[in-house]
Amino acid sequence: MSLGNIEQAAKAIRANVSKVIVGKEDIVDKLIIALLTSGHVLLEDVPGTGKTLLAKAVAKSIDGAFKRIQFTPDLLPSDLTGIHFYNQKLAEFEFRPGPLFANIVLADEINRATPRTQSSLLECMEERQVSIDGTTHQLGHPFLVIATQNPIEQQGTFPLPEAQLDRFLFKVKMGYPTTDEGIAIMKRFMVDSPLEQLEPVVDASQIEAAKRQYTNVEVTDELLGYMLAVVEATRKHPDAALGASPRSSQALLRACQARAAIQGRRHVLPDDVKALAIPVLAHRIALRSVGRMRQDAAEGIVASILASVSVPADAPLISRL
Repeated sequence: MSLGNIEQAAKAIRANVSKVIVGKEDIVDKLIIALLTSGHVLLEDVPGTGKTLLAKAVAKSIDGAFKRIQFTPDLLPSDLTGIHFYNQKLAEFEFRPGPLFANIVLADEINRATPRTQSSLLECMEERQVSIDGTTHQLGHPFLVIATQNPIEQQGTFPLPEAQLDRFLFKVKMGYPTTDEGIAIMKRFMVDSPLEQLEPVVDASQIEAAKRQYTNVEVTDELLGYMLAVVEATRKHPDAALGASPRSSQALLRACQARAAIQGRRHVLPDDVKALAIPVLAHRIALRSVGRMRQDAAEGIVASILASVSVPADAPLISRL
């Protein structure tokens, strides 16, 4: 797949998902970027805002296998990865794969699982594999974890550790629909769910080809310095106990390249950095004061940094693919 075809594939996925999801184009774009960059997405919002529906619509659009896991305190790591069991007929052990063996995995209410179960996701999210009884099993390609959590309910939940949060490319909020969008949603689902009629518009091979091509989007040394200045500023902010990690600067770079590609550009622009810095960096910042409004405070830190760090004067002009 050429760079020009990435934009067309993204448009096709976006248009297909819009048959089910009203609005939320920016979040759909972030899911497409996550697919291209082998990233993962944490959706944080109250129940009923369409998180599960969005994940299913994206999975159908790319003709990918979809699995949903309801995270609960009694969920075990083996419930995710699978187990070896003894087949009496064959008189040998067989591997029964868990729900992680899919292209898109919805980890619903991930913060309700124990830290042990949450940690079992680290290997699969980073390396696209799971190790069971000394045997390594490769996961699907593409592989995307879409995790959800309710920011309001705290009872019976286990906060995600910093190492887990650092594996998510984006942390975003769905948000409530506008009045017009709410009316459109009610009309669209008045008779039947449009998800049932949704057909694939791209396949896994096209996604994998796009993943090999988006890195050809050019980034100047000045823009690389701009990205790094933003990341390093999070480590010096007085309200941050820990700033964004080196992994986050790589994530920001890949996300900006993918955003440029799906918008039909050969170059990364400062606007890409400004658009993606908050969802890429905010959840990776550990604040000195911990509270319910942590995410809002972290987003405020990144927003203030973007306002204070100078944009390169010789940033590239828009260049179509």
